[in-house]
Amino acid sequence: MEIAPIKSNRDYRRVLKEIETLMSARRNSPEGDRLDVLVTLVEAWERKHYRLDLPDPVEAIKYHMEQSGLQPKDLIPFIGSRNRVHEVLNRRRELTLSMIRRLHEGLGIPAESLINVRQDRAA
Repeated sequence: MEIAPIKSNRDYRRVLKEIETLMSARRNSPEGDRLDVLVTLVEAWERKHYRLDLPDPVEAIKYHMEQSGLQPKDLIPFIGSRNRVHEVLNRRRELTLSMIRRLHEGLGIPAESLINVRQDRAA
């Protein structure tokens, strides 16, 4: 099994095409093993070259609200009073650790998304 590192976009595209041909390979077969190794290479390349940033905390909350059909009033048990919910959603108030914990545990919003600090504000 000869495998080379991905060093360019051309290599990346070539490996993706090969992965596509191996998608029906059986586990623990030579083709399946090759598929596993190539997928690992592609994941490493994508982590380095196509890094995905976590969403802004307020955007994560709004997305969850939209997907779950929630209204701002539904956030009161997790954030606090109606005014506090509106302050958070309008970015006039930061999330506290207890709010983050309640949103994560109560609504299943990933804590990583809720504690993400925007780069321009962190400086």
